[in-house]
Amino acid sequence: MPKESSGVSIRIITGEKKVFLPLLLLGDEEESSIDTYLERGELFALYDGDLKSICLVTDEDEGVLEIQNLATDERYQRRGYASKLIDYIAEHYKNQYDKIILGTGDVPRILDFYQRRGFAVTHRLPNYFTEHYKKPIIEDGVLLKDKVYLERKLCYCFQ
Repeated sequence: MPKESSGVSIRIITGEKKVFLPLLLLGDEEESSIDTYLERGELFALYDGDLKSICLVTDEDEGVLEIQNLATDERYQRRGYASKLIDYIAEHYKNQYDKIILGTGDVPRILDFYQRRGFAVTHRLPNYFTEHYKKPIIEDGVLLKDKVYLERKLCYCFQ
């Protein structure tokens, strides 16, 4: 059942997830990487009129949910859509999981975004992007090398 507030609705996509590939490629630049998690994950789509943002999460066992992909259409970035989506997902899963984790590039703007959403850095994987992706990835003028992991606890005390 979609959640709607002030024109914004969030839907869980159960079929034909590949339709969202253009937006998923904003969050992960290699389709082969997306293919490793697309069908085993749950895809959330945020609409405000048209599609604005998506987030794909996977169950990593032992009470851990992982954000595999979060992307907002470039025309609508920095308007709070990704924040609304993360908050919705945290609320949706708060009684099912202990925490949400994610891995991202070592880019100050992105790390700041997640930290404002209640995530804290836990560790990093050195040279992950240079070893696991065919082409160099540049984000905000930064060549991605290390993958930085963050987590957010999911319990009533953090709501």
